[in-house]
Amino acid sequence: MAHSSLSTPFATSTAPALPDGVQLRRFADSDFAAAEALTREMQWPHRVEDWRFCLAHGEGFVAVRDSQVIGTAIRWLWGKRHATLGMVIVSQPVQGRRIGQHLMNALTKGFDDRAVLLHATSEGRGLYERMGFRITGEIRQHQGLAMPAQLVALAEGERLRPLGRSDAKALIALDAKAAGMPRDAMIRQLLAEGETVVLARGSDAVGFSIVRRFGRGHAIGPVVAPDLESAKALIGYWCSRHAGRFLRIDVDAASGLPEWLESVGLERVGMATSMVRGAAFERGFSRGGWALVNQAMG
Repeated sequence: MAHSSLSTPFATSTAPALPDGVQLRRFADSDFAAAEALTREMQWPHRVEDWRFCLAHGEGFVAVRDSQVIGTAIRWLWGKRHATLGMVIVSQPVQGRRIGQHLMNALTKGFDDRAVLLHATSEGRGLYERMGFRITGEIRQHQGLAMPAQLVALAEGERLRPLGRSDAKALIALDAKAAGMPRDAMIRQLLAEGETVVLARGSDAVGFSIVRRFGRGHAIGPVVAPDLESAKALIGYWCSRHAGRFLRIDVDAASGLPEWLESVGLERVGMATSMVRGAAFERGFSRGGWALVNQAMG
């Protein structure tokens, strides 16, 4: 089985066969290559390593027919009250046969007491609306060869500095407020494996951003900052450091960042619809969250 840090019951390892001989089962380590092939079919950039990162903090189903993986879906449980859903993919030749709905039904089983967030493609939005998800906003995907960013003036007493050995606890708390849910283990992994820059006010950390290997190059996220200008400074730091290299970032369409991102070479290339079922999420740029970890995980 793929590693999961979650202890909540998910499902049995196999499920009854669906129409057309399709069967759902738990996502296993042996499925990573097939999952990567599905994202390649969809022209998504995820490498096997990116799938492994997703499964390290979540759990998923695959849809199988004739021993071939034809669909995937993953859920992440954050604390006792929140969840995110993503990587819901159905191979194009078998779309329109309700496989996606069966995957979603399996993912959301037992979720009555959780607020659930997902970012929907245009193809999936209708299904999610029928399942009780409501639209709350829009995410813009920006990417390209980064250009050096002009220096952004920070507030008096603020500066950018490298990650310190004792920063993890404060940054995890900042992320929990910005994301609206606790994501301790995921942030610790990102701090350990990515590069981090910290926004400090005096001796206190008040923001941060992380860049990591992803897809065709590197991805920036999360970005946590007290205001738009400091968010630009945290993003611009990586644009200058990685000038001429491929960068990706996912931001709220209403954040004020999309136009500025285009000025540093990160063009808008896609969008997704933010959708929630259950209680509203208190998250986003109004609470300091300026960029997602990725569209799937939130």
